[in-house]
Amino acid sequence: MSSCSSSSFSLLKPLTFPSTPCPSPALLFHNNPIYIPFKTTANHSKTLHLSKRLTIPFALTESDSPKSLQPDLQTLLQQLADSFDLPSDYFSQLPNDLRLDLNDAAFDLSNGPVIDECGMELGKTLLNLSRAWESADTSTSYALASKVPLLANSLTDSAKSAFGRRLVAAGRRFQAMGQYGQGELQKIAKAMNAAGKLLPASSMSATTEEQPKTETRMFKFGELQVEVTSEKANIGAAIGFVFGILSWQIAQGIQSIPESSLEYANDNALLLAKSLRGALLAVFYSSTILSVFTTIGLLLLGRQLKSEGK
Repeated sequence: MSSCSSSSFSLLKPLTFPSTPCPSPALLFHNNPIYIPFKTTANHSKTLHLSKRLTIPFALTESDSPKSLQPDLQTLLQQLADSFDLPSDYFSQLPNDLRLDLNDAAFDLSNGPVIDECGMELGKTLLNLSRAWESADTSTSYALASKVPLLANSLTDSAKSAFGRRLVAAGRRFQAMGQYGQGELQKIAKAMNAAGKLLPASSMSATTEEQPKTETRMFKFGELQVEVTSEKANIGAAIGFVFGILSWQIAQGIQSIPESSLEYANDNALLLAKSLRGALLAVFYSSTILSVFTTIGLLLLGRQLKSEGK
């Protein structure tokens, strides 16, 4: 009987492994194994430890992870300024084809109304920076680029958007220059693209949504282009109406001349005069009809443009 009880008691011993020490339950929970408590018939709480751990993957997103945080705009602009810290003769030593690409980058950076879009201070800085690129002045280029991070803090949303587009366009020119020297041009291109894409491009779309975009209609006649507005359409209708009345009066005056009153030296001259009279009547009556249709069309167009502008 004693041998039976001792045998039972030996079966109730916890399973352990010599090579692996049994950690505490708190440590087990911290290391993510699974432990299962079992009650024995002797009312002693025993724990059956599983030597093979069950790993349960969890997808954790850390908001403060360095990879999840976007680079600061001021940092990117400073990196852009630092990328122009080149030897004083760097731009002047570029080959002719790369000098042409540098001039194209200068054009993309400062073309158009740069002061109106980017503000007075930044606009002038971009203009001077583009002139420095065109003249291959590396030292002046670095001095002007160093001002950009300080000026970017006072930009409006629309100015940041315009500045970003110009940086991306100029960055493509630098990227097209390929590998030269120690890769300085590609470093400039990378800094321009990073800063240009981070600048809020959505601000321009928001401004566009606030201001209703009206469709501009142009009248083209050869190289002449005239914007058609409601007021101009009404003025054109008035001119067409007056021209129609004049054409009608002239046609009536020509028609009132009887053919019997035409006296010429010979029959050939008489036939020529009658042909000319008929041609003039056709021209002025046609002008009257065209003036009527033109007047009606311009009136309808002016009313439509006026309703669209409201």
